[in-house]
Order: sequence, then structure tokens, then C-alpha cells
Amino acid sequence: MNYTSIAKEILSAIGGKENVDAAAHCATRLRLVLNNEEIVDQTKLDGMDVVKGTFSTGGQYQIILGSGTVNEVYKEFAKLSGQSEMSTKDVSKAGAKKMNPLQRFVKMLSDIFVPIIPAIVAGGLLMGLNNLLTAQDFFIEGKSLIEAYPEMADLAALINTFANAAFVFLPILIGFSATQRFGGNPYLGAALGMLMVHPDLLNGYGYADAVAKGEVPFWKILGFEIEKVGYQGSVLPVLVSSFILAKIETFLRRRVPSFLDNLVTPLLSIFITGVLTFTLVGPFTRSAGNLLTDGLVWLYDTTGFVGGAIFGLLYAPIVITGMHHSFIAVETQLLADMAKTGGSFIFPIAAMSNVAQGAATLAVLLLARDAKVKGTASAAGISALLGITEPAMFGVNLKLKYPFIGAISGAAVGSAFVALFKVKAIALGAAGLPGIISIKPGTITFYIVGMAITFAVAFLVTIVLGKRDAKKQKTN
Repeated sequence: MNYTSIAKEILSAIGGKENVDAAAHCATRLRLVLNNEEIVDQTKLDGMDVVKGTFSTGGQYQIILGSGTVNEVYKEFAKLSGQSEMSTKDVSKAGAKKMNPLQRFVKMLSDIFVPIIPAIVAGGLLMGLNNLLTAQDFFIEGKSLIEAYPEMADLAALINTFANAAFVFLPILIGFSATQRFGGNPYLGAALGMLMVHPDLLNGYGYADAVAKGEVPFWKILGFEIEKVGYQGSVLPVLVSSFILAKIETFLRRRVPSFLDNLVTPLLSIFITGVLTFTLVGPFTRSAGNLLTDGLVWLYDTTGFVGGAIFGLLYAPIVITGMHHSFIAVETQLLADMAKTGGSFIFPIAAMSNVAQGAATLAVLLLARDAKVKGTASAAGISALLGITEPAMFGVNLKLKYPFIGAISGAAVGSAFVALFKVKAIALGAAGLPGIISIKPGTITFYIVGMAITFAVAFLVTIVLGKRDAKKQKTN
């Protein structure tokens, strides 16, 4: 493969080196920030055998080349375009300048929550394993595994402790990540998170009961009463407090003399933010977060399969805009407050959407005559079933249009089914076939049936629309 020739052809198609503001690559894609995306010769790019698809999101124009190939093409592309070596983070920052305020807000949430997802996934999956051990009637009629085999009780207890850690100390993880994102010292952010879950405080999970019984503890300072309550499993309070911490810290660092900076700045940053957290920020945002969570759960429980169908229909279009990244914060709160919410209803619907995209792409594989389309569809379809939909959605379905219609149709039907049977996730993970391990025990069967329904509807609708499209082209 002549990588220099490929790089030249791509550079020509996107408007030359004068149109390239920033460039990097990830595992499979060239990630470019262009001065003017409107001058891109899309037809030329689509005609290149090496290009598996293109899409624009978050201020970046991305060209899917595949693993291995993208590395070599990028080397030549960087030489030809005069771009210095950049990380995807650098390009992401450059692309953010082209975003509107809403897109920037969504990207901010993504930047904060994506790094902590592995910890949440690990905790959630361990929680799922604990549920398998303690769920009655799942393996043995009328009993759980630990009731049938008491010697496994301590193993279940150990797993439960491991599973809860990420959620009990969630403010520490968010405090570190959010403060870093807002430009502050991440370790001060972690210290703020620790302060919010300190064992001397009333555990946040027991706050509602303490209020009902009139047993909420207080600090009494200068005639004021400050609730001595923790924020275990909370999201919104630590997000806002981390923002305040970062701004106070940066403000002080610019004004405190350098010889006092390391002494005064951390002291005042933590103390001022801590006082604001427990007096104003925490109580207000705790209530706001509870209202948001309760509202979403109410909406899901009230609208039932109709709401599920609408959400499933709209999920893929939301992905196109990049707005789906904002769901991470919502899902984190739903999982952290699982005793009340029962888990995340967003994950199963996302999984139905991903499976539908994969099914539609595999239908294109069956219909297509073009060897390039077949090659892209085969790999992209399998990838989507496993939870990675970009190649399928942008490389096949949106380009041909009719498979995308088939996909969102299948997603709507499958999402209605899982919503009808209250399928929820107890962990984040790959939203697709592997997502079975993230689903709440007792609803796994409905999740599997939902995926089968989704696949069948998306596949059949795409076949019907594809044949109709082919007839129209012959007629014309």
C-alpha cells in the first residue's frame, strides 16, 4: 500500500494543507480540525478504497482508515500538511473552539466522566456478580446460591464490599477528574471529595431517614447550623464544588506571593470551598440532583414502552450530535443511587440502538454489490453488535440513508420491549451483545429477547427499504 499516495489524495480531497488547522489519529481514524469543512470533496473521499467512512463531530472531521493503516497514513499526512506531532487531546482542544456552548458543555461532561468509567464499570460488574450469588430463583428454585451453599456467603460479602467502593467514594473520583478538567490541582479535588465522604459525617445514603426522624447532626458555628452530612454516591454537588475549588485556586495562585503559594493557596482553597460546599452548594445541588434523578425515573416508569420507543428512535440521532456523552453523568447518578432507581434504563436502550445499527449494516452486506461496501459493512456490522457503532453508522448507514431508517426502526421496537419489561443495567459496559453481564439479574432474558427483536426488525426493514431503493434506481 502506497501510504504517501493515499495521504496526498486525502489532503487534496479535504482542501489542501491550508485547510488543515490540526491533525492527529486514534486507533482507527484520522482526526482533523479543518478551517472549512464545506470545501471537502466528499465524493472523492468516498471513492477511495482505503477510506471506510467519514463523519464530523465535536469540531473534528474524522476519516476512518482502520487500525495499522491509519498510523502509516498519518505519518505521511503530517509531513505533507506541515503538521507537528499532536495528541488526540490537542486536536480535541482545537476542535472545541468550533463548538457552540451546548456542545462545549457536553464535551466538558465527557472529559470528566470518561476517565472514571473503568472504575464504575468494575464496581458495577462486581455488583452484578454479587447479585447473581444472592438472587433467589436465578439458579435454584426458591433459593439463592449463598442460601444453598452457605460457605459462599463471605465470598459474596467480599465482592459486595469491592463493588460498592467506587460508588461510596464516587466524589473522590469525580473531584479528581473534574478539578483537573477545570484547571485546578486534581489532588486538591480528590481531597475535596474525601472531605465530602468523611466517616465523621452522616452517611449520605441515610440522610432521608435522618430527616424523617429529625436526627440530622449539625455543626453549630457562630449561631449558624450547618448540616453534618456526607455526599456518598452524589454527582452534582461534587461537580459544582470542584468548579469552585479550581477557580478559587487559580485566583489565589495569581495573587499570592510565590514564597507563600504552596502554604496559603491549598489551605484557603480547600477551606473556602469546603465551607461553601456544606452551607450552600451541597444542600442546593443535592436537592437538584434528586429532582433530576426522580424526574427521569418517573418519566421512564410513567411513559413505559411508549417512552422507551421514542428514546430508542432518537438515540442514534442524538449520537450523531455527540449529545449522548451527557448521558454518562446521568447514568452515573442512576447507578450510584441504585437502591432507589433500580439501575440505569439508558444502557439497555443504548444497547438496542447499537444492535440495530449492526443489524442494518449486515443487511447492507447481503444487499450490496460493491466490494468496498461489502468489506466495510462486514467489519462495521460486527463492531456495532459489540458496542462500537461509528464505523457502521457513519461508514455505511448514514451514507446510504435507508439502513439508518431501518436501524432506528429496530431500535424503537426493541427499546419499547425492554422498557415494557423494566430492563435496567447495574453497570456500565459495552452496550451491545457483551452488555448481558451489565444487566440486572431477573431481566437478562428480556434483554436478550429485546436484542433479538431489535436485530430482526432492523434487518428486515433495511432489506425491504434496500430492495425498494434498488428498484427506484433501476427505474431512473
